[in-house]
Amino acid sequence: QVQLVESGGGLVQPGGSLRLSCAASGSIFSINDMGWYRQAPGKERELVAGITSGGSANYADSVKGRFTISRDNAKRTVYLQMNSLKPEDTAVYYCNADATYYSGSYLLRRIVWGQGTQVTVSS
Repeated sequence: QVQLVESGGGLVQPGGSLRLSCAASGSIFSINDMGWYRQAPGKERELVAGITSGGSANYADSVKGRFTISRDNAKRTVYLQMNSLKPEDTAVYYCNADATYYSGSYLLRRIVWGQGTQVTVSS
């Protein structure tokens, strides 16, 4: 199995910054794309940013120029640097990973989700 553990959420004032981390662990063979999603109260979960294993990134229009996604493949960790935060960025942030992992003598591949971390932007 694969587990994703997020950290770095919290309360920040508008204009402030936070850095989220998400570390993968378990019987991992490889991790392909990784990403960050968020879900605000009463809204659907939406993609914030994604990154391939080679480091190519894409962003939601609402965060372009403010958020930066990166990853450390050796540490199996993905990061989300969030600058110039706005109240509308308030949400639970989830990371996910397209992971291939060992299950007994088999290799399985599936999308794995973290448990989420709360980000609140408020004065």
